[in-house]
Amino acid sequence: MAERSFKKEVQQLRIGEGEEFRGEGILAVTKGLLQSGVGYVAGYQGSPISHLMDVLADANDILQELGVHFEASASEATAAATLAASVMYPIRGAVTWKSTVGTNVASDALANLASGGVTGGALVIVGEDYGEGSSIMQERSHAFAMKSQIWLLDPRPNLESMVRAVEDGFELSEASKTPVMLQLRIRGCHVHGRFIAKENKRPAFSLAEALENPARDTSRIVLPPASFLHEQEKIKDRWPAAIRYIKEHKLNEHFDGDQQDIGLILQGGLYNGVIRSLQLLGLADNFGNSRIPLYVMNVTYPVIEDEVIDFCRDKRAVLLLEEGQPDYIEQNLHAVLRKAGVDTHLSGKDVLPMAGEYTTQVMRDGVREFLKRHRPESLQTHPAVAADAEAGARQLEITEVSRPKAPKAATPAEQPITFHKQVDGLASVVPPRPAGFCTGCPERPIFSALTLAQEKLGQHHISCDIGCHLFSILPPFNLGATTMGYGLGASSAAAFNVPAAKRPISIMGDGGFWHNGLSSGIGNAVFNKYDGVIVIVDNFYASATGGQDILSSRAENPDRSTNNPIDHAVRGVGVKWVRTLDHTYDVARVRATIEEALTTDIKGPKVIIAQSECMLNKQRRIKPLFNKAVKEGKRVVKERFGVDPDVCTGDHACIRLSGCPSLSVKDSGDPLKEDPVAHVESSCVGCGNCGEVAHAAVLCPSFYRADIVHNPTGSDRFLARMRGAVIGFLQRRRAARLAQYAL
Repeated sequence: MAERSFKKEVQQLRIGEGEEFRGEGILAVTKGLLQSGVGYVAGYQGSPISHLMDVLADANDILQELGVHFEASASEATAAATLAASVMYPIRGAVTWKSTVGTNVASDALANLASGGVTGGALVIVGEDYGEGSSIMQERSHAFAMKSQIWLLDPRPNLESMVRAVEDGFELSEASKTPVMLQLRIRGCHVHGRFIAKENKRPAFSLAEALENPARDTSRIVLPPASFLHEQEKIKDRWPAAIRYIKEHKLNEHFDGDQQDIGLILQGGLYNGVIRSLQLLGLADNFGNSRIPLYVMNVTYPVIEDEVIDFCRDKRAVLLLEEGQPDYIEQNLHAVLRKAGVDTHLSGKDVLPMAGEYTTQVMRDGVREFLKRHRPESLQTHPAVAADAEAGARQLEITEVSRPKAPKAATPAEQPITFHKQVDGLASVVPPRPAGFCTGCPERPIFSALTLAQEKLGQHHISCDIGCHLFSILPPFNLGATTMGYGLGASSAAAFNVPAAKRPISIMGDGGFWHNGLSSGIGNAVFNKYDGVIVIVDNFYASATGGQDILSSRAENPDRSTNNPIDHAVRGVGVKWVRTLDHTYDVARVRATIEEALTTDIKGPKVIIAQSECMLNKQRRIKPLFNKAVKEGKRVVKERFGVDPDVCTGDHACIRLSGCPSLSVKDSGDPLKEDPVAHVESSCVGCGNCGEVAHAAVLCPSFYRADIVHNPTGSDRFLARMRGAVIGFLQRRRAARLAQYAL
């Protein structure tokens, strides 16, 4: 089960030559793959590329009709190694994953692939997860392309350009016998638009034909002495072939303007933001026509030196817009221009931030500073500029009012260096809202139990992992000291395998377990006689990436093998102490199991498998069934929890130990009880965690469970009237007593 279904949208992939395709960027990229005659596609989900994997899965019947093989890989390394099918055979293959962490996992296979080279086109589609919306560290894919000599495409974020980049990527790969990386920013993945489609193509050479006609060329295998020749081949043959193809097919674009003495050089993926920033400065119209000449690098590696020199030769100054650091392209362009004797001034990180996402505001400010220095007459008053200035002034005014007054003015040496003062001011007005578990998440009670266990046994070192469970490092749990990578929770506690009074604890999810954790975490722990505790959170899906099925998923997937228990795999590599908890909402049982693992005399790794279905996916699964049953007139019951304000003491331990978004506070309504009482909002999904277990509220006697009955029977209505009468009598009696105190 994925985050969303594309079953309806993927039907557009069938349209043919001359028809108009409308939709989202990821759908367009899939159409580009089919138009290019791709033979196989593989990948691993991860933002912002998860939806591309979901589209491919939903379009699998269309792919099969064309003879295209698709599979969801066990990891990015698996996906990259799949491209081996293009080494010896003229088969086009594509793989996809989240960058840069996914590229790092795949780097071993990519290095070998790039060294030996390819026969069929090999395309690596990476989702560039960079900027304030990123879920990973701030790094770029560019370094991987440079390291392994893989050509890097960064197309303008519109459907026509992205589809062309897919088609050109395969052609460039075959022309230069080199894998090609296609970088898609998060906005490009989700941009909407249209383009004129072409016919889908069946692979010119199929995987079945390759199996029936095996080929072998030892010069393509990365072993000495061939591997020593590969490096020379990259520079002497493949690089010139790539340059030739890029220039002849005009993969990079030049847009002219009337201010010929200056220019902008930009990564293709920044094009939309650059045009918008120029519009705000009155230097571009609503159709995207810029007054300043633009050189758009849809290919950011390799740099085409002749094109750069020709663009800069007759200009006084040029601004390079390169997002992120290090400034690879800027250093390259400086070397190109100076070696060619071109004295054009090159600006870049001197007017733009070295690090951080290049939003429209950031680029507008950078372009404005560049123009102030080199062509101030361009900055004439324009309605858009004036409106933007007024908005900025209002924001700065709000910032100054809300910012606490400093006790004394700081000297220039004491003043901190900041780039985004408006953001700093906004942060002082709007309270931070850290990411957290969904309402009813089955992982929340695990960390409630771990918190309670530590209250009894003392604080322990906890190594976290990538996944939803990483939210446990934030309030209210505040658990965990490190996170080192997907499926590496157990591995990152390996150094603590020493005799001590306390055992280390590590966490990993079921997705991370199958991705990397089984071998690098569990296997390593067994091999090295690790004596710590490993908690595997099994919520039945790769939930953090959108809810895709994995090996241990409970779903019956016609295309994948599921229902493979984690405990079988754990025991298979030699773990002796294994406890499987099939209901994480039973906090008392989870707590007792954790305490047992931390105190047992048994040596070796202690593995706790905590299982309950991801609530988000559960709701996606049961809501349609529930609504259908209600419409059909069937009796169905929905559980809800509440708090009795008369019993609640205002201790709020339920909130401190849970942090559920549906738990809030409200006025008690009792003049003798000044403290607010706990309150369950309507967003409650009835998981029962706030009352510690699903069937009875035992954490605090103030909790109660209410059953909402749809299509009630006669007996249901009779019981409801009886309960209403009793409750009404008690409420009236209470109100009368409160009225006496009020007098």
